[in-house]
Amino acid sequence: MKNGLIANVDLIKQVNSAAVYRLVDSQGPISRVKIAEVSQLAPASVTKITRQLIEHGLIKEVAQQASTGGRRAISLTTETSKFHFVAAKIGRRLLTLSLYDLSGKEIVGIQLPIQVTEQDDLVEFLCQTLADFIDEYARKTKKLIAIAVTLSGLVNPQSGIVIYTPRYNMRNCPLADIISRRFSMPAFVGNDTRAMALAEHYFGASNDCDDSILITIHHGTGSGIMSRGQVFLGSNRNVGEIGHIQIDPLGKRCHCGNYGCLETVASNEAIVEQVKQYIEEGRQSSLGGKQIDISSICQAANKGDALAISVLTNVGKYLGQAIAIMVNLFNPEKVLIAGEIMAADQVLLPAIKQCVHHQSLPSFHDNLPIVPAKFQKQPTMGGFALVKRVLLDGSLLQTIMEGNRHQ
Repeated sequence: MKNGLIANVDLIKQVNSAAVYRLVDSQGPISRVKIAEVSQLAPASVTKITRQLIEHGLIKEVAQQASTGGRRAISLTTETSKFHFVAAKIGRRLLTLSLYDLSGKEIVGIQLPIQVTEQDDLVEFLCQTLADFIDEYARKTKKLIAIAVTLSGLVNPQSGIVIYTPRYNMRNCPLADIISRRFSMPAFVGNDTRAMALAEHYFGASNDCDDSILITIHHGTGSGIMSRGQVFLGSNRNVGEIGHIQIDPLGKRCHCGNYGCLETVASNEAIVEQVKQYIEEGRQSSLGGKQIDISSICQAANKGDALAISVLTNVGKYLGQAIAIMVNLFNPEKVLIAGEIMAADQVLLPAIKQCVHHQSLPSFHDNLPIVPAKFQKQPTMGGFALVKRVLLDGSLLQTIMEGNRHQ
């Protein structure tokens, strides 16, 4: 019973500290009086918690607020420069590493090619690269508090286990535990699309709403769903596989084994393949005889190339079909689209919006913004979001304070 009581007391401390930190983070500069009023915590508790957060360098006092007739209150805001963390994105061919402070400022970032495909080789490459990166850029900086990794595939963000990722033959890999033991600090692992949806909610294009959907079009097609300000997850931690909605029963075979999945037409490779096929069939295009990739296709479309516009418009229609299903299911306040294809958003978005308008409930699509995501070229922002989440829920706050206490 005694151990249970201690555990409950520790949990209450974490919850209360998190509540105070969230208010300072979201509304700061904010006074202790206002924190007590909004959080409904006792003023004495707020004073004690804020003193502890200040002592550990997590918040700080700033200039006094203007007087309202009585004693002027000192304001509090988050301290963002004293702690750093590393965010890594394992891409299809590239490993991207960034060193951030708690404001989201990238101190330094690097990209390296990934030349391995097997699980053990990838884990060793990741850990060695992290070690080299930390030694070169982070050892002499402020305190390093965490490492976050995002990648495609099925990931349990609570356990940090990579259940499956197609490119690297990873199966049931306890990646967070491996990294945490290797570097003696907390490590967090998440699906890249869902982590990026969280980043957009915290800092990006959907920070003005609680319910949103992020659609990503890269080497595959994925989605991240935000519901009531939280990443929507099923009991097995994975939902929203929009890339495997069947949009053409007579279409190409997908790597999942089905036919006509959205990914077979709405991915970078599928788009490039379609353009090349049309050119080989004799259709006229400014892309004929040139190096064709998703970037050149978007550039051609923006310059009025009829073939490029036709292909991207069709892709938009297919995406619109799948997004309309998502809109009917989840009734989001906003839909975000991310990917290199958004370089031609003036061609793509009208096709998507038209299809959503025709195939979803009027009350759901009326005044529904469908817009570009903010973090199109910042692949490690998803890792930042994972760290931000555990700061705001209090678990990383407690780890930082316990670590400081034992130093």
